[in-house]
Amino acid sequence: MSQADTVVILDFETTGLSPQQWDRAIEIGAICIRNGEIIDQFQELMNPGFRIDGFIESYTGISNSMLAKAPCCADVMRKFSNFIGDYNLVAHNASFDKNFLDAELGRISRKYSGNFACSMLAARRLYPNAPNHKLGTLVEYANIPIDGVYHRALDDSKMTTGLWLAMLKEIKRRYDRTDIPFSLMQKLIKTPKKKVSQLLKN
Repeated sequence: MSQADTVVILDFETTGLSPQQWDRAIEIGAICIRNGEIIDQFQELMNPGFRIDGFIESYTGISNSMLAKAPCCADVMRKFSNFIGDYNLVAHNASFDKNFLDAELGRISRKYSGNFACSMLAARRLYPNAPNHKLGTLVEYANIPIDGVYHRALDDSKMTTGLWLAMLKEIKRRYDRTDIPFSLMQKLIKTPKKKVSQLLKN
């Protein structure tokens, strides 16, 4: 039984909102799952080469003293590039994480061949009655056990993994499906809400 193939579910903590505005990654966390089971994980702080501001320190719990001891972004991203290999990728609000992944890998002339899916967009189709589709809200809405704190990369990736697996289970239960390929999840996030049942019943 396929569980949306083998995927790497990732999360970045960053100095700001956009690498186009010279923001950099300061932490990467990721969980690799296969057949619905966690098979590996990755977590590294990375030194962006400049001091981060007080808001980011407070928001993430990552301090300048922690980053001063961390390896540079290039070293961490080389290791992470090897970790993700050619697997497909998942993130919550994936456009944000994809933007930083592309920027940081571009700095070291690395690429990836996997495709991205967004757990937030998938959740909007499967949980339309949730109060909102922030990660914390969805974790509570779907009764996913919480292990860790928000706004640290590995903890957020663990929670996104829990959400992703819960959505696969929900599709299986609601539509009596046994095979849920990654391509189906990609189609789901692009499907209008009123056509979701038609897509998943086929």
